[in-house]
Amino acid sequence: QVQLVESGGGLVQAGGSLRLSCAASGPTFSNYAAAWFRQAQGKEREFVARISRGGTVISYAASVKGRFTISRDNAKNTVHLQMNNLKPEDTAIYYCAADFGGNAGMDRSRYDSWGQGTQVTVSS
Repeated sequence: QVQLVESGGGLVQAGGSLRLSCAASGPTFSNYAAAWFRQAQGKEREFVARISRGGTVISYAASVKGRFTISRDNAKNTVHLQMNNLKPEDTAIYYCAADFGGNAGMDRSRYDSWGQGTQVTVSS
């Protein structure tokens, strides 16, 4: 399985921006679809965004559409999440996930690998 390490989290004021990165190592990363999930304190982990193996098919949760952008660079084995116009309700631990089958969609139980997470805190 691919190993994932997230970075780029931090504290930002509402309306600000952050760029999260996910570095992959191990098996060929281009064989995996990738996604970002987040988990706020006391809540279940929820889907944020997903990108297909080749980067051509992208989907977003309704709550972040138009503000967040997912991208990947298979030559560098990385996935990014550009987050703009951040809101206090975006505060959560953000996790990178990889799906070898390419069919996991928004179902977190079907992802094969997870990173350790990176904290994003948005102050009002």
